[in-house]
Amino acid sequence: MKTHTHPEYQYLDLMADIMKHGKWKVSHSTGVKLKSVFGRICRYDLSKGLPVLTTKKVFTRGIIHELLWFLSGESNIKYLLDNNVHIWDEWAYKKYQWAVKDGKAKLLSYEHFMEEMKNEKFLKKWGELGPVYGVQWRKWSVSPGASRGGPVNHTRTVDQLGWAIEKIKKYPMKKHYIISAWNAGCIYEMSGSHSASMVIAPCHTMFHINITGDKLSLLLYQRSADLFLGVPFNIASYALLTMMLAQVTGYKSGEFVHVFGDVHIYENHLKQCREQLKRSPRPFPKMIINPKVKNIDDFKFEDFELVGYNPHPPIKGDITVVGGF
Repeated sequence: MKTHTHPEYQYLDLMADIMKHGKWKVSHSTGVKLKSVFGRICRYDLSKGLPVLTTKKVFTRGIIHELLWFLSGESNIKYLLDNNVHIWDEWAYKKYQWAVKDGKAKLLSYEHFMEEMKNEKFLKKWGELGPVYGVQWRKWSVSPGASRGGPVNHTRTVDQLGWAIEKIKKYPMKKHYIISAWNAGCIYEMSGSHSASMVIAPCHTMFHINITGDKLSLLLYQRSADLFLGVPFNIASYALLTMMLAQVTGYKSGEFVHVFGDVHIYENHLKQCREQLKRSPRPFPKMIINPKVKNIDDFKFEDFELVGYNPHPPIKGDITVVGGF
């Protein structure tokens, strides 16, 4: 029996597992069918390169810009549009549709909406996605009164990531360096308000940073994972984040550990998956990060150079905007 040694086979074997053993489910919000399994894990040793899939070309420029956007703590897609990255455009339109439903905006087609986004005033208002990943990482809203049964006053925010970085430098052996994007009060089904909620309940829910010896590793728990389109982004993004965190805290890069809850393939991606499974992985590329950057907030796009990335051609697939539930 042939043993696969390339780490990308973890992803490909998971894809084959879902296609063979996955159970059919239906998205409640769209009616789109998907094949699903529950509870899986993959591990990537970052000393062997950045795990960017090679069996199809991955949008690495978009991954870097999206991660920098997360780290900025921003909720408006202006930075992404300014850098010609459009992976969150449809979610901005989703938020706009909520406003239309609530009678707070007039109905526009997606094309008309994106044309209007070129207007700075329109973008400032409708480019807002609510308190999504970066906001929760860097500006988690604390309501002191709520815990005591008193009035809720959003008077303070917590920089979860900034806190973890500074604590790691002083107390590397502690085990509580967890950064959560799952804030129940900002998720529509619990917040009860379109205006106060994030546009999608976090799929990559929380991550845990660990120091062992001279290496920093990161474990991500992802509650919901679109294996064909989303997961390649998630793998490369969180692996890169691990490397960045290792650099700013003074450690070597260890492992990126990817834990899945519900991991699935949408029915309109099955043909593409069959094509991808015919391909053999190529060596992972190396990510060179500007060694002069020692503060997580100082990274710029120009500080990253991906060397030796030689993937198979891209495989197109339509995103399924299901609302996150």
